[in-house]
Amino acid sequence: MPPIYIMEKLWSPWRSAYIDSFKSEKTENNCIFCNAINEDISSVNSLLIKKFEHTLVMLNLYPYNSGHLLIVPKRHTSDFLTLSDEELLEVNRVTKLSITALKQIMNPNGINYGANLGKAAGAGIEDHIHFHIVPRWIGDSNFMPVLGEVKVISQDLLDTKKKLIEAFAIL
Repeated sequence: MPPIYIMEKLWSPWRSAYIDSFKSEKTENNCIFCNAINEDISSVNSLLIKKFEHTLVMLNLYPYNSGHLLIVPKRHTSDFLTLSDEELLEVNRVTKLSITALKQIMNPNGINYGANLGKAAGAGIEDHIHFHIVPRWIGDSNFMPVLGEVKVISQDLLDTKKKLIEAFAIL
């Protein structure tokens, strides 16, 4: 006879306030991705790596792993279906360049690539579509996030930024 699994419930009323915090009205003016379009890549306050005609490449401020990149269409939209063929083509070309740069400077064992379309799908910033590229290494998930609820990021963001800018310059 197979084992019987009982789903446990975790009472967390604080989640309601967290979920409600995402319902506030937002405008393009406070969109971090729209603001990044005008940032200077050389600024230490910017996570920008490279600008293209229709897209940006930038580091994730809250990375899952070192080198976690975001590919962001410049046009403010939350709907994947509204991206033009030119935007989609450039997203894919820039993704290929980004993966090439990450492989050159970080030598990951694998890559996670994708987008969270909508808040329910896990989008931290749901109003402006963006794509994640996360370098992965065998053993990069260990007991720290599982037991300690802490993720260890082993490389400084500015150091990673510098190396990626150099890699993009020669691609």
